[in-house]
Amino acid sequence: MKTCITNCTIHTGDGMLVDKNILIENGGILAITDERPADATLHNLHGMHISAGFIDIHINGGEKYFFTQSPTEEALLDICNSSLQYGVTHLLPCLISADQQTILTAIETTRAFMRKHKTVLGLHIEGPFINPEKRGAHVKAFIHPPTNEKLEAIIHHGKDVVKVMTIAPECFTDEQITMLQQAGIVLSAGHSTITCKQAQYYFSKGITLVTHLYNAMTQFGHREPGLVGATFQNDHVFAPIILDGQHCDYLAAQVAYKMKGDHLFLISDAAFLGRKIKEFNWGAFNMKLTADGHYRNGDGNLACASISMTEAVQNAKQQLGISTTDAIKMVTSIPAKAIRMDDTIGYIKPGYPASFACFDEALKTIQPLIFW
Repeated sequence: MKTCITNCTIHTGDGMLVDKNILIENGGILAITDERPADATLHNLHGMHISAGFIDIHINGGEKYFFTQSPTEEALLDICNSSLQYGVTHLLPCLISADQQTILTAIETTRAFMRKHKTVLGLHIEGPFINPEKRGAHVKAFIHPPTNEKLEAIIHHGKDVVKVMTIAPECFTDEQITMLQQAGIVLSAGHSTITCKQAQYYFSKGITLVTHLYNAMTQFGHREPGLVGATFQNDHVFAPIILDGQHCDYLAAQVAYKMKGDHLFLISDAAFLGRKIKEFNWGAFNMKLTADGHYRNGDGNLACASISMTEAVQNAKQQLGISTTDAIKMVTSIPAKAIRMDDTIGYIKPGYPASFACFDEALKTIQPLIFW
């Protein structure tokens, strides 16, 4: 049966349309049209705005489970259900630095889950092949240089599952980087001490993404521009940002938006959503929710984040001073491009999934709308 979504402002991922209708059938978008077909069930949005469902490529947990500690389908379902409340219909669960067996288990769990649920696009592996000097809250005991044997195992087991890997490029040989790229994995430079010149080299070798801009990377200086400076200078490099006012000052975020434009996008990097978990301990990894609502470990370092994608997109509009349309691009079409999936998600276009986020102009109310 066809459904016609009507009486709404449509944010397509490219721009904004008014006085149009979205015709959907069998879980997909059939057309954007002026008509309201007689054989379609009308779904009236009463003047609300609508976009493709939000995309979060970096999230660690839901309301109950932290995926690295509990790489189970139950944890993935928790992440999906929790994220859905904030308009997220597609995501990459993140596995932080862990032992090899946990990585392989997380891959198999994610594969099994993907067969039954469309929300999970694949897996984001963040570490353990990072620089210990920039490990942040990652447990040092898990961090080590990559070996061909371990990378080959990840590639073998992770085919069509591992979508993104955060690596410190300086810890890899060029051959190892090529190995991962040829497997179709999007490499993201992060938790790294590389200089600006080194970053330029790795960007020229096909790395097109960095992990949480400003955090766990070499900073911009007037004599050494660092990884931040190289990211600003390279137009083809995508930069996700945690827009919670803690991981970077809002002024720094404004500078990043001026420098990166349509290559800056939003992630949650949430340890847990909803701020219901006040304290978490997993071996040497620990965090507490501070009085101002952010997770920090025993050393006082930020430990993941607590922000939702609803809060992130609200902050983008308010703190960056941008339009609703541009804020929505930062959670739809831009992250889709960053992970090279913009041919299947991130837009309201014919052939794309009928999974949406609905909201008011001020982005104060955001809710999912799914026709799967």
